[in-house]
Amino acid sequence: MLEDLRVREFNREEARRLNPLQLALIGDGVYEIYIRNYILSNNTDLSAHKIHVKAIGYVKAKSQSNIMHNIEDILTEDELYIYKRGRNAKSATIPKNADVIDYRNATGFEALVGYLYLTGNKERLNIILEKSTETYLT
Repeated sequence: MLEDLRVREFNREEARRLNPLQLALIGDGVYEIYIRNYILSNNTDLSAHKIHVKAIGYVKAKSQSNIMHNIEDILTEDELYIYKRGRNAKSATIPKNADVIDYRNATGFEALVGYLYLTGNKERLNIILEKSTETYLT
């Protein structure tokens, strides 16, 4: 899947030392590509604009916050630590279209996705990404 795009794999300790906002930046990109591919795979008749509009529903802070509420209980201790670091990170960005709590939870989700991606944990990343689409549909 997305591991083909990685320049290098980080070991767990290297990834844990990264700033959680760096992890979230990578996770945001990974999740965006996954969702666009997911939408396109399920409906190849959509225009690029319609794929983009549909993807917004998945990647907005409220949706990512909901995902975290639904998967928090399946996270390992390590994953929970990364999520909380991302959630609690001090960002210079103030959300304009999102509740602050949702925005922080979303940042934690993106940090977790970034961490799993950078460390090459394909199995867990796939589980989290699949659960994210299940959460959105329910």
